[in-house]
Amino acid sequence: MNQSMNQLNELIELTRDGQRFYQHAADEAKDVQLQHLFRDLAQAKTQIIQALSVKVAAHHEQPSQGGTLTGRMRELYADARSRIGDHDTAYVDQLEQTEAHILRAFEDAVGAAEPDVRALLAIELPKLRACHERMRQLKDARH
Repeated sequence: MNQSMNQLNELIELTRDGQRFYQHAADEAKDVQLQHLFRDLAQAKTQIIQALSVKVAAHHEQPSQGGTLTGRMRELYADARSRIGDHDTAYVDQLEQTEAHILRAFEDAVGAAEPDVRALLAIELPKLRACHERMRQLKDARH
């Protein structure tokens, strides 16, 4: 597998972490509006994963199907925090950090990517920025 496809698979894994975390948080959240927001953002992540996976498959490679250990640890940490503090705020805080992590990874990847991958990432970056901004504003409003 070439470097670009490895890079895309790493981004798929990070994005899948976010998708799974949002799905989990939607199931755990007590606030109905947060449940809807988390489901919307999980869907946004699904669309990004699909776009990246199509590119990997077009290069006759296997798109990544998993996530990362770090992503799972963030989810477990949010679960633990939700038991001892403000339940929904614990998820909002951790999801905002997850969004920031994903966004940084995509921004870093753009600079090192080959032109065709860079073009794909340039299409997906505004979506990621919008997701991060929604979570950042929500986090700021809760503190």
